[in-house]
Amino acid sequence: MASIYNFKKIAPVPDAGDFLDIVLSKTQRKTPTVIHPGYKITRIRQFYMRKVKFTQDTFDEKLRQILEEFPMLDNVHPFYADLMNVLYDKDHYKLALGQVNTARHLIDAVAKDYVRLLKFGDSLYRCKQLKRAALGRMATIMKRQKDSLSYLEQVRQHLARLPSIDPNTRTLIVCGFPNVGKSSFMNKVTRADVDVQPYAFTTKSLFVGHMDYKYLRWQVIDTPGILDHPLEERNTIEMQSITALAHLRAAVLFFADLSEQCGYSVREQMSLFESIRPLFANKPTMLVISKTDVCKLEDVGPEERQLVDAVVKDGVEISHMSTYMDTGVIETRNLACEKLLQQRVEMKLKGQQVISVLNKLNVAQPARRDTVDRPVHIPEAVVKRRKYDSQDPGRMVLERDLEADGGGAGVYNVDLKKQYMLASDEWRHDVIPEIMDGKNVADFIDADIEERLAELEREEEKLAAEGLYDSPEESEDEEDRRIRSLASRIRERKQIIAQESRINNIGRSTLTHQQKATAGISAPEDFADHLRQLGLDGDAAQATAERITRKRQRSESRNPAVVLAKRSASLAARAISVQRDRSTMGLRDAHQQAESERIKTRALRNMGSMGRAGEADRRIGTKMPKHLFSGKRGIGTNNRR
Repeated sequence: MASIYNFKKIAPVPDAGDFLDIVLSKTQRKTPTVIHPGYKITRIRQFYMRKVKFTQDTFDEKLRQILEEFPMLDNVHPFYADLMNVLYDKDHYKLALGQVNTARHLIDAVAKDYVRLLKFGDSLYRCKQLKRAALGRMATIMKRQKDSLSYLEQVRQHLARLPSIDPNTRTLIVCGFPNVGKSSFMNKVTRADVDVQPYAFTTKSLFVGHMDYKYLRWQVIDTPGILDHPLEERNTIEMQSITALAHLRAAVLFFADLSEQCGYSVREQMSLFESIRPLFANKPTMLVISKTDVCKLEDVGPEERQLVDAVVKDGVEISHMSTYMDTGVIETRNLACEKLLQQRVEMKLKGQQVISVLNKLNVAQPARRDTVDRPVHIPEAVVKRRKYDSQDPGRMVLERDLEADGGGAGVYNVDLKKQYMLASDEWRHDVIPEIMDGKNVADFIDADIEERLAELEREEEKLAAEGLYDSPEESEDEEDRRIRSLASRIRERKQIIAQESRINNIGRSTLTHQQKATAGISAPEDFADHLRQLGLDGDAAQATAERITRKRQRSESRNPAVVLAKRSASLAARAISVQRDRSTMGLRDAHQQAESERIKTRALRNMGSMGRAGEADRRIGTKMPKHLFSGKRGIGTNNRR
């Protein structure tokens, strides 16, 4: 049996028209749509039989989903069953679900009958008419369920607004007359935000809030106000409270207003308590006196006090509180929670589950191996350590004793080095320097460092005496000598080339125009004089400058033999790379060439004016995905089917 039912997961119920649109459009989308008279009759029959079966399966799926998602009153907790009976009328609810189930069976029967008839269809027209008749009868059956589907949709919307109540968890139920302070207490102890107004029946439905007590989650249910009259005269709002009191295993807090500001006398409130007391059977019950800031129990008259005492004598505990002054609220909550926890523990102890758990527990007792008695022995040192007596003068001195003698916490400093295990106790508090004589002390903490260094030096001397570090002469083979000789010749040649380059560049000026203007150099002769003043040879520089600046003769710049050779090579290359003009191929003379150019120009001009694609344009076919062409129809009728 489900304890909690999540009504918010129920899918919306469409009305009859939307239901038909959903099913028939799905049939149109999910089944083939093209059939021709030229097909074999077996193929035509299969085409229309598939449509009828698919429509029947879709109706069955949708209706079965409705029947499975709506709760069956026989399969839910009695609290939910009675609550739904109060809110929606159990008979009407079952009748609506029964009609939906009957419609599902009728649609299945219609589909079966018409599929049997379609097996004997002798033409496309006959098969099509049978299909239309089958779908029409299914649609008629669904249209008759219009009222049932509308009612179920209203029930679904109301169920989604109901609070999620766990009938088996730790629960506090707040009940009483209207306007006695129930919702104010609810807002104080939980995170709920219940509307509080100074008039009766502000709370018209069940409200659920949650709180934590002793690291446990509790739910507090605020019920609508109840009036003192017979059960059959109570309305839907009051019956919600009666349902919660009857079926939920919880602690009941009956609120009473002794100040009578709620509009009802103390006698009427106590009379209501006695009338609904059978609902409190086997439940921890408390009488909560609210609004003590206005009127306390000591302030009422003797008759009212006698009525309250009569209720308390029957085992009902009493609590006083005021939500306005915020006094006694937490005490009332704690007392109710403790009473409920105690009752739940007692119920578990009476059950069979505790006995089965106790049967699994076994305390092992050692068996005697012989006649020798072996009593338990605890060493004396262990006994002394376990039995520490702060008043014993011969006790072990602990660190907290030293702290107390040293001035207490904040004054006494713990000596962390007193437990160091060193060769001499005098070394415990020595300060070890990190750097000493410019060296890291950590590098010299080894006691045998001198001996190891001496051993290392002796090993090095031995290796040197054996000639390990002597570099032997490199033995060169013939190939190495050849490569080395070639490299030396290359280096010599590079040096010669560099020297010749420097000699050729002696006469060239390396000064900028600004430097020449500053030095007063304007001609090669001036530059040569400048070099002579610097102690350099200026004649060679002057000769080089004159050779560079003078104009060469034509005979010097063009050697006839060279020119002839270049011209011959150019003609040969031009003869090889001759390209023919493809536009003039096949034309006899210039007249035909001009005529072809004129025709081509006119064709291009006419084509461009209309914006049409020509032979020079690339053609790109229509690239559309396949799903845009599959199963689609154009504008038209369905009569051809």
